[in-house]
Amino acid sequence: MSRAGRAGFVLGAMVSCGLAGQDAVAAENGAGFYLLGGRGPMAGYLASPGVYFESDTYVYDASLDAKKLLPAGGRIVADVRSQVRADFLSGTWVTPWQFLGGHLAVGATMPVGYVRVSAGVEYDAPATRQIINQALRDSATIVGDPVVSAMLGWHSGKFHWTTGVMVNMPVGDYRDGELANLAFHRWASDLSGALTWFDPDTGIDLSTAVGMTFNGTNNATDYRTGTEFHVEWAASKALTSALSAGVIGYHYQQLTGDSGAGATLGAFKGRVTALGGTIAYNFEAGTTPVTARIKVLREFEAENRACGTVGLLTVALPLTAVR
Repeated sequence: MSRAGRAGFVLGAMVSCGLAGQDAVAAENGAGFYLLGGRGPMAGYLASPGVYFESDTYVYDASLDAKKLLPAGGRIVADVRSQVRADFLSGTWVTPWQFLGGHLAVGATMPVGYVRVSAGVEYDAPATRQIINQALRDSATIVGDPVVSAMLGWHSGKFHWTTGVMVNMPVGDYRDGELANLAFHRWASDLSGALTWFDPDTGIDLSTAVGMTFNGTNNATDYRTGTEFHVEWAASKALTSALSAGVIGYHYQQLTGDSGAGATLGAFKGRVTALGGTIAYNFEAGTTPVTARIKVLREFEAENRACGTVGLLTVALPLTAVR
């Protein structure tokens, strides 16, 4: 693989340690703060010391069966259709400092975007299912909760691995009682680890990332989302020095049930699997190396959650020189 191709793969690894946001899963509002599909090729590779910028444009379209109920903003709704058009702006500083032999990186992500949700019916309670509203519509352009993060990364031959933590800070524009939200109004943290095997001569990359999300209580609705597990995987190959492509996927499963007075649907544990593909292109803007990556995934085998299609366009570049 050429030097330019290797630089592109390094940039392709620059998924911010703080990447998170609105992704439809089980839990309150059918959403968890970890962005499923956000990791992929080079998931375990931490870039060289420097400052990096990343923009993740996220598109999600999903629906929930009319017979299935969903807790949203303290309300119980069914026959749900949702759309998310959001951008997650991330900055990451890979420091020159080392701890336990790995380089330390810190980062932050700010989500902003448009959310539209419709529901065919709203019920007064799960048990009685007395209809109190029909044909609900809600949409808004919203600033979500910022996410801060820290990560350690190691390298040994063709193996690269990281471990990290992300924290969701509930200071975004949460809309109490509304269906459309990008903020969560709860503290949450995600602990994860990722591993990449990458052969720079052939351009073959095999990566996986595993994590657990721990949620606090939304005090506006007295709803505590349970503990969530997620795993992502990717296999890709460099086709030229600038172009690579591969297959990607993820699985999500809620391990513990929801609780609190607002959890009127009970444990409401959900799960989903998704498969898709990705393609990346490396180029230079002046003298700055840039990577653009597209991901598309289709969800299936969904339980207690909406099922949809995910699209992600990631543009990543260094703000300081890559060594």
